[in-house]
Amino acid sequence: MKINSIRDVKNLAGKRVLVRVDFNVPIKNGQVLDDYKMRKNLPTIKYLIDKKAKLILMSHLGMLSPTDPPQSLRPVAKHLEKLLKQPVKFVPFKLGTNPELKLIDLKNGEVAVLENVRYAPDEKTNTGIFAKELAKQADYYVLDGFASAHRNSTSVAGVAKYLPAFGGLLITEEIAGLSKVMEKPNQPLVVLIGGAKAETKISVVKNLLPKADYILVSGGFFNTYLWAKGFKVGGSLIQKEFKTEILKYAQSKKLILPVDLVVGRADGSAARVVPINADFKITDSKLAIYDIGPATVQLFAEYIKQAATLIWNGAMGRFEVHPYEYGTFSLARLFAARSKGKAFGVCGGGETVQVVEKLKVADQIDLVSTGGGAMLEFLGGKKLPGFLALSKKAK
Repeated sequence: MKINSIRDVKNLAGKRVLVRVDFNVPIKNGQVLDDYKMRKNLPTIKYLIDKKAKLILMSHLGMLSPTDPPQSLRPVAKHLEKLLKQPVKFVPFKLGTNPELKLIDLKNGEVAVLENVRYAPDEKTNTGIFAKELAKQADYYVLDGFASAHRNSTSVAGVAKYLPAFGGLLITEEIAGLSKVMEKPNQPLVVLIGGAKAETKISVVKNLLPKADYILVSGGFFNTYLWAKGFKVGGSLIQKEFKTEILKYAQSKKLILPVDLVVGRADGSAARVVPINADFKITDSKLAIYDIGPATVQLFAEYIKQAATLIWNGAMGRFEVHPYEYGTFSLARLFAARSKGKAFGVCGGGETVQVVEKLKVADQIDLVSTGGGAMLEFLGGKKLPGFLALSKKAK
């Protein structure tokens, strides 16, 4: 897939550039706890600063929930000042309103951050005046928040109707990497699928089955498979509504299933390795499947070692709680060791990124995608609204 890159614009000096970034980061007591997503957007921001453009950055933050108080991007703007080592203007507006924005006063190379766009009523629906108000601020629009590219929202797709639209450096890098593994991957192509939610993985399995040589599955997908086959799985996370689809795809010889699991309590106690055979059962509802076992790690490793192309999304188990981290951490290290050399490796998703960052192996992997849902939809063959917007002409 090809999109126009902001690098294609020859003269950006003095031009006003509206950039959709992904600054949806955890904040506590007014401090950013993890700035990984922000740092991934820095190359585009610094590129535009070096070109003497005037930058207006916009992002969402947090969830639209009646139980959660509105979150302001003001602390994020302050943290960005530290990362850029220059002042950053913050542009507030009343949360819960569609702001009528005055032209933000900026000099060449200066940066402004808009308040949390998620709290503009027109943001989610992509209707009303908000897109036009945003477009008034700029000469060009740049999408660089890959994690939001699957959303048909005003700040992602709507504003691109009114401005010449381009992909930022991060977006173009992610599209190139994901397109490489989807269109003409070197064989064998081996895919690792984990994570809790089975429904987000089914379309990926369906779309990749014709292309992949092997798909190694665990997590919610495999838990649901065991339940669908009639095994008792205790308190394990399953999704009964996907029983038929999972049983269908699990019949493929390309799907490699675990041969043992780690079963225990949610807090890590009573953990034990349980082989998967005719006698497998978890009758205690306080016990559940929380990791793959050592025999499965060894089995999956053999396939990973064969691969020329690797794709990974989703942890093998509940890695945040000891001793359920071993399966995920072992395969993550092997995945990184194979990447940037014997295999082209692409991984992504919130918890997957968290793992490779924790193990300090992210720089060993060809592409660590910042998009969880966006990556899954791309791999599932869906057309992402953000990318489609970059190919349309402005009104």
